[in-house]
Amino acid sequence: MPLPELASSAQLQGGWPVHIGEASKRSGVSAKMIRHYEGLALLPTVNRTDSGYRLYNEADVHTLRFIRRCRELGFPMSDIASLVDLWHDQHRSSAHVQDIARRHLHTLAERIAGLQAMQRTLQGLISCCHGDERPDCPILDELANPSMPTLG
Repeated sequence: MPLPELASSAQLQGGWPVHIGEASKRSGVSAKMIRHYEGLALLPTVNRTDSGYRLYNEADVHTLRFIRRCRELGFPMSDIASLVDLWHDQHRSSAHVQDIARRHLHTLAERIAGLQAMQRTLQGLISCCHGDERPDCPILDELANPSMPTLG
């Protein structure tokens, strides 16, 4: 049975359910991303008014905050989907959650090592460059030479 039409967002301000704009404010997730997360089925199907406006309850907004925090920590969407499912599953195994977090930590460590290698390479190139009015530039020479090792 469809929910009754809600008169305005002002009426929704303090209570539940709320329209997408208010859900966005309360969760810190943009309306565009809320719709994207719905499309990925990270949120359950939300109720709609007779006019088709989405209505979000408190649990939906809490889930959006959870997703936002996962994104802030850099989890990929596939892991976020698993974490949301596990978060809602009262019979979950914390070992499974820990495994996801450990894998992500390993991925982050690999990315950090790669970034540090890039940083060292750039520091070396910058130290080789005279940085004066001469046209010769070891930075440009390195960037133009595909046979040279890139990171080290």
